[in-house]
Amino acid sequence: MTRLPEGCVSPGALVTDPDIVATYAVDSSYGAEPAPDVTLVRAAGIDDVIAVMREAQAHGIPVVPQGARTALTGASCAVAGGIILNVEDLQGIDIDPVEGHAWVGPGVVTADLKAAVAEVGFHYPPDPASADTCTIGGNVATNAGGLCCVKYGVTADYVSALEVVLPGGEVMRTGKRTAKGVAGLDLTGLFVGSEGTLGVITRALVRLQPAPDPALTALATFDSLDDAVSGILAVRADRHRPSLLEFLDRASIAAIAAVGDYGFPDGCEAALLVQSDRPGHTAEDVERYAGALAAAGATEIAVAENRSEGDLLMQGRRMLNYALERKGPRLGEDACVPIQRLAEFVRIGQQIAAQTGVEITLSGHGGDGNLHPSLFFDGTPGDTHRVEHALDLVLRAALDLGGTITGEHGVGLQKRHHLTWELGEAEIRRQLALKAVFDPLGIMNPGKVYDLGALRH
Repeated sequence: MTRLPEGCVSPGALVTDPDIVATYAVDSSYGAEPAPDVTLVRAAGIDDVIAVMREAQAHGIPVVPQGARTALTGASCAVAGGIILNVEDLQGIDIDPVEGHAWVGPGVVTADLKAAVAEVGFHYPPDPASADTCTIGGNVATNAGGLCCVKYGVTADYVSALEVVLPGGEVMRTGKRTAKGVAGLDLTGLFVGSEGTLGVITRALVRLQPAPDPALTALATFDSLDDAVSGILAVRADRHRPSLLEFLDRASIAAIAAVGDYGFPDGCEAALLVQSDRPGHTAEDVERYAGALAAAGATEIAVAENRSEGDLLMQGRRMLNYALERKGPRLGEDACVPIQRLAEFVRIGQQIAAQTGVEITLSGHGGDGNLHPSLFFDGTPGDTHRVEHALDLVLRAALDLGGTITGEHGVGLQKRHHLTWELGEAEIRRQLALKAVFDPLGIMNPGKVYDLGALRH
């Protein structure tokens, strides 16, 4: 049902084909189903965003901002009776090589931004696994991380300013265009990671760095989880921190081995992949990392001498997602724990798998303690309940170890009640009060992030 007056948005922006609408009504989260009675607007420019937000506020219509719909949490799924406001067509990359930043449209694919700035000698460091498909707007909305966080940090570390359209159509600009500035509160930081619950991001000013060297890689395998974590801590303590430090547990290694031989020995407990991209010193660095991993107890180590060899060593890690998909339907999650508790977290995950009968793999960004548990459905009666129960146990374990329920995927629909576990009801209420400053009618992505039904009245 169309909820916008004729001529409200530019020609072609309002999409009425029900098959197309259904496609845009879901993201990449497991089991997502299209909501009924949805209006789809594919904004051609900021004027369309302003018009939609003005009409939505005037009539109390829910709005779900979205980009490429690569979210795994349900955050960009449509809301029944609401408007999907897709901003993929808001493109544009305006690079300022003197200041070292770029204005970027929310629909720009992350890999395209990285390629564009590389052409002029710069580097945009955030590197989510879905970089070839995800967009900058979604990265900002979820504070996306990725494989290189151990050295470079997350999206929030590179966003200097934002242009946002608020409910009612007001255009708001946050942040600063200068290298430094402390005038007023950090409203840019408030919007980064807000998952579409405050407004619609229409441009982002991102910081750039000088381009690094092509990375070289070392691969180490371990017979002990504790030794593997000792290796992570040793490499992190190096005065020249690696650009990548990935962890694979034995269940993930077994899944990869079922696809092909990628150099992992049979029965190893864990594997680490480590890279350096430090200009002029990559070979020196990976040799030093290899020495630290050997001292920590690595049983086998391979060090690349050139980029081609490095790519071969990384093949197993790149094959992981395919290997897990090949195993069958799964709930792909993320949690982050203090790095020194990583081995304990993996062991608890293995115990939960044995206790619940749910197969669980735990692999991910070992260098920052951010693992991605995959919990597999087996198709038997009650498997959905078992997987959800196992996820509860995994996330509770992460919190008990001093961690968080999400390192980079966000909360969305899937972890709303877990958010209350982590923050507590008083903090949830404070955050809802902040949300009301920007979204007084509660039309922005309702039902996402916050579980209002869990709050005591």
